[in-house]
Amino acid sequence: MSNNRLVLIVIDALRFDTACSHMGFMHHLVENKKVARFEVRSELPALSRPLYETILTGTPPHLHGITGNQVVRLSKQTSLFHLAKSSGKSTAAAAYYWVSELYNRAPFQWGEDRIQLDQKHPIENGIFYFEDHYPDSHLFADAFWLLKEKEPDFLYIHPMNVDDDGHKYTADSVEYRNRVMSVDSLLAQFLPVCLERGYDVIVTADHGMTSDGNHGGNSIADRHVPLFIFSEKVKPGIYKEVVSQLQIAPLACHLLGIAVSKDMIPFLIPVKDEIKGKDLVL
Repeated sequence: MSNNRLVLIVIDALRFDTACSHMGFMHHLVENKKVARFEVRSELPALSRPLYETILTGTPPHLHGITGNQVVRLSKQTSLFHLAKSSGKSTAAAAYYWVSELYNRAPFQWGEDRIQLDQKHPIENGIFYFEDHYPDSHLFADAFWLLKEKEPDFLYIHPMNVDDDGHKYTADSVEYRNRVMSVDSLLAQFLPVCLERGYDVIVTADHGMTSDGNHGGNSIADRHVPLFIFSEKVKPGIYKEVVSQLQIAPLACHLLGIAVSKDMIPFLIPVKDEIKGKDLVL
């Protein structure tokens, strides 16, 4: 049974089609009915900072106001970190420094804010990096340390190397595809640790990547990303319908067993009735 603890992993710039073709471990779990897979359409603009805020607050850019990567300020919305803390749960993140700027302090001071432990901020324990080429392997090592030493109820993890290689070599490159395979290999090592500790896990992305080596537009390459859900509360399988990125935050609230914010849209992803064992939609 779920312990109402959640790890949310957002792989920056992971396209849906490349995830389907190059993530062998993840699709081994799909084939063996251990995980649910959805296709998600991101909000616009398909840029990182606006979509970090969208994923973590369940609100669109026109509402939350983070309309571009150049908007550097604390969030004015109620994030998953805020909701978890107000429900008595502990929070942590191993993530890019823009996440710290959204929820802990802005602007980011690298000498003071890279490691934030036992804080009263929405993210109580954070290890933040500030170079796009910071190795994903190191990032997952940071996350493992937080998982082991701090045992958070909600842990957010955000690797950047897929995005970095996409910008350097484009989404049509060997480098981009190989980087997706590399993060799949890291997940093969990390996810069993999470599951053994009783966590539900969400794996998704903020936006995609184009053959021009960029993102931000309205194409499928820009916007369509995967959503994998590891939870006894969600029926395994491949779901064909494309779902809104605004569904991720209320899904996270459901898995954490906490109330949604007033600005989140209704939750529509199929879940299980844990008492009767039936499928239903909330």
